[in-house]
Amino acid sequence: MDVRGHLDLLLLAVLADTGPAHGYAVIAALRERSQGVFDLPEGTVYPALHRLENAGLVVSRWEQATPRRRRVYELTGDGRHARVAKQREWHSFIHSVQAVVGSVAVRGLA
Repeated sequence: MDVRGHLDLLLLAVLADTGPAHGYAVIAALRERSQGVFDLPEGTVYPALHRLENAGLVVSRWEQATPRRRRVYELTGDGRHARVAKQREWHSFIHSVQAVVGSVAVRGLA
């Protein structure tokens, strides 16, 4: 499934729910919560996390995890606000799409 345009919201939502997490844990949470629909490659997720960090929505730090170091990502205050705003936009979007598609589908089935 194509997540372009929605990846930021998905990442912010996972970090809001899980708290600080390394990239692989974020990828696993997306895959698990979507029942495998969002099985995103590292090459998609890590650049997006770095972009969110550059935008000030996420901060990261290195943690020593046996046997290697991992970068752990966490929402900032701005990131929490951005998640709420993006979630509102998403709900408005799906409501509008449903208003169009739902009515078309009902007429098409009649």
